[in-house]
Amino acid sequence: MNLGDLTNLVENSIGNLVEKPLAAVSHIVNTPNSAGRYRPFYLRNLLDAVQGRTLEEAVEGRTALITGGSSGIGEAAAKKIAEAGGAVALVARTRENLEKVASEIRADGGTAHVYPCDLTDMDAIAAMADRVLDDLGGVDILINNAGKSIRRSLELSYDRIHDYQRTMQLNYLGAVQLILKFIPGMRERGYGHVLNVSSVGVQTRAPRFGAYIASKAALDSLCDALQAETVNDDVRFTTVHMALVRTPMISPTTLYDKFPALTPEQAAGVITDAIVHRPRRASSPFGQFAAVADAVNPAVMDRVRNRAFAMFSDSNAAKGDESSTEATTFDKRSENFVRATRGIHW
Repeated sequence: MNLGDLTNLVENSIGNLVEKPLAAVSHIVNTPNSAGRYRPFYLRNLLDAVQGRTLEEAVEGRTALITGGSSGIGEAAAKKIAEAGGAVALVARTRENLEKVASEIRADGGTAHVYPCDLTDMDAIAAMADRVLDDLGGVDILINNAGKSIRRSLELSYDRIHDYQRTMQLNYLGAVQLILKFIPGMRERGYGHVLNVSSVGVQTRAPRFGAYIASKAALDSLCDALQAETVNDDVRFTTVHMALVRTPMISPTTLYDKFPALTPEQAAGVITDAIVHRPRRASSPFGQFAAVADAVNPAVMDRVRNRAFAMFSDSNAAKGDESSTEATTFDKRSENFVRATRGIHW
Protein backbone atom coordinates (compact mmCIF):
# COMPACT_ATOMS: atom_id res chain seq x y z
CA MET A 1 0.00 0.00 0.00
CA ASN A 2 1.50 3.33 -1.05
CA LEU A 3 1.14 6.66 0.73
CA GLY A 4 -1.72 7.79 -1.53
CA ASP A 5 -3.76 4.65 -0.78
CA LEU A 6 -3.17 5.08 2.95
CA THR A 7 -4.24 8.73 2.80
CA ASN A 8 -7.46 7.83 0.97
CA LEU A 9 -8.21 5.09 3.49
CA VAL A 10 -7.81 7.48 6.42
CA GLU A 11 -9.88 10.20 4.73
CA ASN A 12 -12.68 7.77 3.90
CA SER A 13 -12.73 6.34 7.43
CA ILE A 14 -12.89 9.78 9.04
CA GLY A 15 -15.46 10.93 6.50
CA ASN A 16 -17.74 7.98 7.21
CA LEU A 17 -17.32 8.41 10.97
CA VAL A 18 -18.46 12.05 10.82
CA GLU A 19 -20.80 11.85 7.87
CA LYS A 20 -23.31 9.25 9.01
CA PRO A 21 -24.29 10.74 12.38
CA LEU A 22 -24.38 14.25 10.90
CA ALA A 23 -26.57 13.07 8.04
CA ALA A 24 -28.93 11.31 10.45
CA VAL A 25 -29.29 14.37 12.67
CA SER A 26 -29.76 16.76 9.76
CA HIS A 27 -32.39 14.48 8.24
CA ILE A 28 -34.38 14.33 11.50
CA VAL A 29 -34.21 18.08 12.12
CA ASN A 30 -34.66 19.50 8.63
CA THR A 31 -37.08 17.15 6.88
CA PRO A 32 -40.76 18.06 7.32
CA ASN A 33 -43.32 15.38 7.99
CA SER A 34 -46.18 14.60 5.61
CA ALA A 35 -48.16 17.55 7.00
CA GLY A 36 -45.34 19.93 6.15
CA ARG A 37 -44.24 20.46 9.73
CA TYR A 38 -40.63 20.30 10.74
CA ARG A 39 -40.04 17.59 13.31
CA PRO A 40 -38.93 19.85 16.22
CA PHE A 41 -42.43 21.33 16.16
CA TYR A 42 -44.46 18.17 16.75
CA LEU A 43 -45.69 19.75 20.00
CA ARG A 44 -47.62 22.19 17.83
CA ASN A 45 -49.46 19.25 16.25
CA LEU A 46 -50.77 18.35 19.70
CA LEU A 47 -51.76 21.95 20.40
CA ASP A 48 -53.60 22.09 17.08
CA ALA A 49 -55.57 18.98 18.00
CA VAL A 50 -56.52 20.46 21.38
CA GLN A 51 -57.41 23.89 20.00
CA GLY A 52 -59.12 22.60 16.86
CA ARG A 53 -56.97 24.48 14.33
CA THR A 54 -57.29 22.77 10.96
CA LEU A 55 -56.84 23.53 7.29
CA GLU A 56 -60.58 23.02 6.83
CA GLU A 57 -61.28 25.80 9.30
CA ALA A 58 -58.77 28.08 7.58
CA VAL A 59 -60.00 27.69 3.98
CA GLU A 60 -63.67 26.66 4.08
CA GLY A 61 -65.77 29.24 2.27
CA ARG A 62 -62.67 31.09 1.09
CA THR A 63 -60.91 31.44 -2.25
CA ALA A 64 -57.19 30.86 -2.75
CA LEU A 65 -55.41 32.00 -5.91
CA ILE A 66 -52.25 30.03 -6.66
CA THR A 67 -49.72 31.02 -9.30
CA GLY A 68 -47.76 28.17 -10.84
CA GLY A 69 -50.85 26.07 -10.19
CA SER A 70 -50.47 23.71 -13.15
CA SER A 71 -47.71 21.51 -11.72
CA GLY A 72 -45.33 20.85 -8.84
CA ILE A 73 -45.85 22.69 -5.56
CA GLY A 74 -48.76 24.76 -6.85
CA GLU A 75 -50.70 21.74 -8.07
CA ALA A 76 -50.14 19.81 -4.83
CA ALA A 77 -51.12 22.80 -2.67
CA ALA A 78 -54.24 23.46 -4.74
CA LYS A 79 -55.41 19.88 -4.29
CA LYS A 80 -54.89 20.02 -0.52
CA ILE A 81 -56.79 23.30 -0.23
CA ALA A 82 -59.66 22.10 -2.42
CA GLU A 83 -59.89 18.84 -0.48
CA ALA A 84 -60.22 20.90 2.72
CA GLY A 85 -63.18 22.84 1.30
CA GLY A 86 -61.57 25.93 -0.20
CA ALA A 87 -62.13 27.15 -3.76
CA VAL A 88 -58.96 27.49 -5.82
CA ALA A 89 -58.12 29.77 -8.73
CA LEU A 90 -55.26 28.27 -10.71
CA VAL A 91 -52.91 30.55 -12.63
CA ALA A 92 -50.18 29.52 -15.09
CA ARG A 93 -49.30 30.01 -18.75
CA THR A 94 -50.83 26.91 -20.33
CA ARG A 95 -54.61 26.45 -20.25
CA GLU A 96 -54.41 22.75 -21.08
CA ASN A 97 -52.26 22.00 -18.03
CA LEU A 98 -54.48 24.12 -15.79
CA GLU A 99 -57.63 22.38 -17.02
CA LYS A 100 -56.08 18.99 -16.27
CA VAL A 101 -55.43 19.93 -12.63
CA ALA A 102 -58.84 21.59 -12.31
CA SER A 103 -60.65 18.55 -13.69
CA GLU A 104 -58.89 16.30 -11.16
CA ILE A 105 -59.93 18.62 -8.33
CA ARG A 106 -63.53 18.73 -9.55
CA ALA A 107 -63.61 14.95 -9.91
CA ASP A 108 -62.82 14.75 -6.19
CA GLY A 109 -65.66 17.14 -5.35
CA GLY A 110 -63.61 20.34 -5.13
CA THR A 111 -64.06 23.77 -6.70
CA ALA A 112 -61.45 25.02 -9.16
CA HIS A 113 -61.23 27.89 -11.65
CA VAL A 114 -58.55 28.38 -14.29
CA TYR A 115 -56.96 31.64 -15.40
CA PRO A 116 -54.21 31.25 -18.01
CA CYS A 117 -51.76 34.14 -17.81
CA ASP A 118 -48.19 35.07 -18.69
CA LEU A 119 -46.90 36.26 -15.32
CA THR A 120 -44.10 38.25 -16.94
CA ASP A 121 -46.62 40.52 -18.71
CA MET A 122 -47.89 43.27 -16.38
CA ASP A 123 -50.87 44.13 -18.58
CA ALA A 124 -51.87 40.47 -18.84
CA ILE A 125 -51.65 40.09 -15.06
CA ALA A 126 -53.83 43.15 -14.50
CA ALA A 127 -56.43 41.87 -16.97
CA MET A 128 -56.41 38.41 -15.39
CA ALA A 129 -56.81 39.87 -11.90
CA ASP A 130 -59.78 41.95 -13.07
CA ARG A 131 -61.42 38.79 -14.45
CA VAL A 132 -60.89 37.04 -11.11
CA LEU A 133 -62.47 39.96 -9.26
CA ASP A 134 -65.44 39.97 -11.65
CA ASP A 135 -65.91 36.19 -11.51
CA LEU A 136 -65.19 35.44 -7.86
CA GLY A 137 -65.61 38.76 -6.09
CA GLY A 138 -62.14 38.67 -4.61
CA VAL A 139 -59.35 36.49 -3.26
CA ASP A 140 -58.91 35.64 0.41
CA ILE A 141 -55.56 33.82 0.14
CA LEU A 142 -52.96 34.78 -2.47
CA ILE A 143 -50.15 32.26 -2.94
CA ASN A 144 -47.30 33.67 -5.03
CA ASN A 145 -45.72 30.37 -5.97
CA ALA A 146 -44.63 30.76 -9.62
CA GLY A 147 -40.93 31.38 -10.02
CA LYS A 148 -37.89 31.18 -12.25
CA SER A 149 -34.49 30.06 -11.02
CA ILE A 150 -31.14 30.68 -12.70
CA ARG A 151 -27.87 29.10 -11.58
CA ARG A 152 -24.92 30.92 -13.13
CA SER A 153 -21.72 32.35 -11.68
CA LEU A 154 -20.84 36.04 -11.77
CA GLU A 155 -18.03 35.41 -14.26
CA LEU A 156 -20.50 33.97 -16.77
CA SER A 157 -23.03 36.76 -16.20
CA TYR A 158 -21.11 39.86 -17.26
CA ASP A 159 -23.12 40.23 -20.50
CA ARG A 160 -26.37 38.67 -19.26
CA ILE A 161 -28.36 41.49 -17.64
CA HIS A 162 -31.45 39.80 -19.08
CA ASP A 163 -31.06 36.97 -16.53
CA TYR A 164 -31.62 39.52 -13.77
CA GLN A 165 -34.45 41.23 -15.63
CA ARG A 166 -36.34 37.99 -16.28
CA THR A 167 -36.10 36.71 -12.73
CA MET A 168 -37.12 40.08 -11.30
CA GLN A 169 -40.05 40.31 -13.71
CA LEU A 170 -41.58 36.97 -12.72
CA ASN A 171 -40.42 36.44 -9.14
CA TYR A 172 -40.91 40.02 -7.95
CA LEU A 173 -42.87 42.37 -10.20
CA GLY A 174 -45.49 39.79 -11.20
CA ALA A 175 -46.17 39.01 -7.55
CA VAL A 176 -46.30 42.72 -6.68
CA GLN A 177 -48.90 43.32 -9.38
CA LEU A 178 -51.12 40.61 -7.90
CA ILE A 179 -50.70 41.96 -4.37
CA LEU A 180 -51.70 45.46 -5.50
CA LYS A 181 -54.76 44.08 -7.27
CA PHE A 182 -56.12 41.84 -4.53
CA ILE A 183 -55.10 43.48 -1.26
CA PRO A 184 -57.67 46.33 -1.39
CA GLY A 185 -60.48 43.77 -1.24
CA MET A 186 -58.76 41.90 1.58
CA ARG A 187 -58.48 45.08 3.63
CA GLU A 188 -62.08 46.02 2.94
CA ARG A 189 -63.33 42.59 4.07
CA GLY A 190 -61.08 42.61 7.13
CA TYR A 191 -59.32 39.35 6.27
CA GLY A 192 -56.58 38.28 3.90
CA HIS A 193 -53.42 36.24 3.62
CA VAL A 194 -50.57 36.75 1.15
CA LEU A 195 -48.20 33.80 1.13
CA ASN A 196 -44.97 34.13 -0.84
CA VAL A 197 -42.95 31.04 -1.72
CA SER A 198 -39.42 32.33 -1.27
CA SER A 199 -36.26 30.24 -0.94
CA VAL A 200 -33.88 28.99 1.71
CA GLY A 201 -31.28 30.49 -0.61
CA VAL A 202 -32.27 33.93 0.68
CA GLN A 203 -31.07 32.78 4.11
CA THR A 204 -27.97 30.90 2.93
CA ARG A 205 -27.02 33.33 0.11
CA ALA A 206 -26.01 30.38 -2.04
CA PRO A 207 -23.35 31.25 -4.66
CA ARG A 208 -24.29 31.20 -8.36
CA PHE A 209 -27.91 32.02 -7.50
CA GLY A 210 -27.50 35.80 -7.23
CA ALA A 211 -30.21 36.71 -9.77
CA TYR A 212 -32.73 34.31 -8.27
CA ILE A 213 -32.00 35.16 -4.63
CA ALA A 214 -32.14 38.91 -5.27
CA SER A 215 -35.61 38.66 -6.81
CA LYS A 216 -36.91 36.56 -3.92
CA ALA A 217 -35.30 38.80 -1.30
CA ALA A 218 -36.91 41.85 -2.90
CA LEU A 219 -40.39 40.37 -2.37
CA ASP A 220 -39.48 39.30 1.17
CA SER A 221 -38.43 42.84 2.07
CA LEU A 222 -41.42 44.48 0.40
CA CYS A 223 -43.85 42.35 2.37
CA ASP A 224 -41.97 43.03 5.61
CA ALA A 225 -42.75 46.70 5.00
CA LEU A 226 -46.34 46.14 3.86
CA GLN A 227 -47.17 44.01 6.90
CA ALA A 228 -46.80 47.02 9.19
CA GLU A 229 -49.48 48.82 7.16
CA THR A 230 -52.05 45.99 7.16
CA VAL A 231 -51.91 44.52 10.67
CA ASN A 232 -55.04 46.37 11.76
CA ASP A 233 -56.95 45.00 8.75
CA ASP A 234 -56.18 41.37 9.68
CA VAL A 235 -54.25 40.95 6.44
CA ARG A 236 -51.19 38.79 7.01
CA PHE A 237 -48.06 38.22 4.96
CA THR A 238 -46.13 34.95 5.20
CA THR A 239 -42.73 34.28 3.65
CA VAL A 240 -42.00 30.58 3.15
CA HIS A 241 -38.26 30.03 2.77
CA MET A 242 -38.80 26.87 0.76
CA ALA A 243 -36.13 24.22 0.56
CA LEU A 244 -35.10 22.45 -2.63
CA VAL A 245 -38.13 20.72 -4.14
CA ARG A 246 -38.08 18.05 -6.84
CA THR A 247 -40.06 19.93 -9.51
CA PRO A 248 -39.68 20.57 -13.27
CA MET A 249 -37.96 23.90 -12.45
CA ILE A 250 -34.84 22.16 -11.13
CA SER A 251 -34.74 19.24 -13.58
CA PRO A 252 -32.34 20.92 -16.08
CA THR A 253 -29.69 21.17 -13.35
CA THR A 254 -28.27 17.66 -13.11
CA LEU A 255 -26.27 18.69 -10.05
CA TYR A 256 -29.49 18.49 -8.03
CA ASP A 257 -29.87 14.79 -8.81
CA LYS A 258 -27.31 14.13 -6.07
CA PHE A 259 -28.95 16.37 -3.46
CA PRO A 260 -31.86 15.51 -1.18
CA ALA A 261 -35.05 17.38 -2.00
CA LEU A 262 -38.60 17.68 -0.77
CA THR A 263 -41.44 16.18 -2.76
CA PRO A 264 -44.08 18.61 -4.07
CA GLU A 265 -46.50 17.09 -1.56
CA GLN A 266 -44.16 17.83 1.36
CA ALA A 267 -43.66 21.38 0.10
CA ALA A 268 -47.43 21.80 -0.25
CA GLY A 269 -47.73 20.67 3.36
CA VAL A 270 -45.43 23.50 4.42
CA ILE A 271 -47.72 25.93 2.56
CA THR A 272 -50.97 24.59 4.01
CA ASP A 273 -49.49 24.59 7.50
CA ALA A 274 -48.63 28.27 6.96
CA ILE A 275 -52.21 28.93 5.85
CA VAL A 276 -53.47 27.53 9.16
CA HIS A 277 -51.02 29.42 11.39
CA ARG A 278 -50.28 32.54 9.30
CA PRO A 279 -46.72 33.03 10.61
CA ARG A 280 -44.57 35.88 9.34
CA ARG A 281 -41.97 33.34 8.21
CA ALA A 282 -41.84 29.59 7.72
CA SER A 283 -38.29 28.25 7.55
CA SER A 284 -36.33 25.07 8.14
CA PRO A 285 -34.08 24.99 11.22
CA PHE A 286 -31.10 24.97 8.86
CA GLY A 287 -32.28 28.11 7.11
CA GLN A 288 -32.82 29.88 10.42
CA PHE A 289 -29.35 28.87 11.60
CA ALA A 290 -27.76 30.14 8.38
CA ALA A 291 -29.52 33.50 8.68
CA VAL A 292 -28.43 33.96 12.30
CA ALA A 293 -24.86 32.87 11.54
CA ASP A 294 -24.68 35.33 8.67
CA ALA A 295 -25.95 38.16 10.88
CA VAL A 296 -23.47 37.34 13.66
CA ASN A 297 -20.37 36.79 11.53
CA PRO A 298 -20.81 37.42 7.79
CA ALA A 299 -17.07 37.11 7.14
CA VAL A 300 -17.04 33.50 8.34
CA MET A 301 -20.14 32.70 6.29
CA ASP A 302 -18.48 34.25 3.24
CA ARG A 303 -15.65 31.72 3.66
CA VAL A 304 -18.13 28.86 4.02
CA ARG A 305 -19.99 29.93 0.88
CA ASN A 306 -16.70 30.31 -0.97
CA ARG A 307 -15.83 26.70 -0.15
CA ALA A 308 -19.22 25.59 -1.45
CA PHE A 309 -18.69 27.70 -4.59
CA ALA A 310 -15.36 25.97 -5.22
CA MET A 311 -16.84 22.50 -4.81
CA PHE A 312 -19.44 22.72 -7.57
CA SER A 313 -18.81 24.11 -11.04
CA ASP A 314 -21.14 25.86 -13.48
CA SER A 315 -23.20 23.54 -15.64
CA ASN A 316 -22.50 23.27 -19.36
CA ALA A 317 -25.85 24.97 -19.98
CA ALA A 318 -24.75 27.92 -17.82
CA LYS A 319 -21.59 28.09 -19.92
CA GLY A 320 -23.71 28.39 -23.07
CA ASP A 321 -23.69 24.76 -24.24
CA GLU A 322 -27.45 24.14 -24.14
CA SER A 323 -27.18 20.92 -26.18
CA SER A 324 -24.83 19.17 -23.78
CA THR A 325 -26.07 16.22 -21.74
CA GLU A 326 -23.44 16.34 -19.06
CA ALA A 327 -23.16 13.81 -16.28
CA THR A 328 -22.41 15.60 -13.04
CA THR A 329 -19.27 14.30 -11.34
CA PHE A 330 -18.16 15.17 -7.83
CA ASP A 331 -14.80 14.89 -6.20
CA LYS A 332 -14.59 13.16 -2.81
CA ARG A 333 -15.06 16.38 -0.85
CA SER A 334 -18.23 17.20 -2.76
CA GLU A 335 -19.63 13.68 -2.35
CA ASN A 336 -19.06 13.83 1.41
CA PHE A 337 -20.64 17.28 1.59
CA VAL A 338 -23.78 16.14 -0.23
CA ARG A 339 -24.21 13.01 1.88
CA ALA A 340 -23.55 14.81 5.16
CA THR A 341 -26.22 17.42 4.41
CA ARG A 342 -28.95 14.91 3.65
CA GLY A 343 -32.10 16.46 5.02
CA ILE A 344 -30.62 19.94 4.71
CA HIS A 345 -32.41 21.00 1.55
CA TRP A 346 -30.54 23.65 -0.39
